[in-house]
Amino acid sequence: MKFLDQCKIYLKAGDGGNGCVGFRREKFIEFGGPDGGDGGKGGNITFEAARNLNTLIDFRYAQHFKAERGADGGGANCTGRDGKELIVKVPVGTEILSEDKEEVLADLSKDGQRVTLLKGGNGGFGNTHFKSPSNQAPEYANPGQITDELWVWLRLKLIADVGLVGLPNAGKSTFLATVTRARPKIADYPFTTLHPNLGVAHVGELEFVIADIPGLIEGAHEGAGLGDRFLGHVERCPVLLHLVDGTEEDVAASYKTVRAELKAYGNKLIGKKEVVALNKCDALDEDTRAEKLAALTKATRKKVHLLSGVSGEGRTEMLRTLAKIIAESRGDEDFDETKEETSSGEWTP
Repeated sequence: MKFLDQCKIYLKAGDGGNGCVGFRREKFIEFGGPDGGDGGKGGNITFEAARNLNTLIDFRYAQHFKAERGADGGGANCTGRDGKELIVKVPVGTEILSEDKEEVLADLSKDGQRVTLLKGGNGGFGNTHFKSPSNQAPEYANPGQITDELWVWLRLKLIADVGLVGLPNAGKSTFLATVTRARPKIADYPFTTLHPNLGVAHVGELEFVIADIPGLIEGAHEGAGLGDRFLGHVERCPVLLHLVDGTEEDVAASYKTVRAELKAYGNKLIGKKEVVALNKCDALDEDTRAEKLAALTKATRKKVHLLSGVSGEGRTEMLRTLAKIIAESRGDEDFDETKEETSSGEWTP
């Protein structure tokens, strides 16, 4: 399935139905009077978050959405039928932005959440509505209300608990594949990951989602490499796992490069809780490992975990550390991170 996380669509709620100009015509009733009914209300446009969707690819082929118009009023004081509401289903985590992307119109972050973005137009009054002692046979009625049209952007931000960040080829996809059943593409060259991947990990009874996004390089906020367009998928994560390639010559510089891009991106990413790991430790001898661990600890000023996705070194400790942070963010005071992790599942868009 092709992954699509941004698209532009056209919306128009249903116009209201016109009021009717009608008069009662029955045998032996000489002055029946006006009996034109009101027009029906136009249909609303409502967005609904659905957990069974994980990409916006459907909107590449259907970009125009128009709700049903209200029916016109009829004689014998018959009110026109209301237009049907148009429900547009989107993945959980979808934001609806204005055409200039400056304003967030709605944020659908929970399964089943609904937002009525455009309301249908009111139906026009029939001539019955205007009758009075001084105007007993009005020959006019109101037209239905014309609704506005709107272009909006849909932007998907995946719902995940842990966001993997780092330079290209830092081992993020390998880590995801070893702790979950996700099967991202893995190769020995940069930018193997071209779109986000999700995997579900388990520690004891706790289940959490890990998001792997394409790697960042210097100047990503200006469009270098794949840019920073995928960073939105880790905005909702309570914790970031920052993997630093231990085979890099200057691990401190690698760490600072990614942190600079997170700061340039904004949206409070730089202030999120961060767990740092020196990855690919299986490829380092003891002296090199100690040297790079010390350099990275000095640059980060926090505890640095040793990790290897290939040999499994540090995997259990890392999962427990992440699980503890996630449990705290969820308010789970009974969580025990010392329980052994169980089998894992996956969901990859």
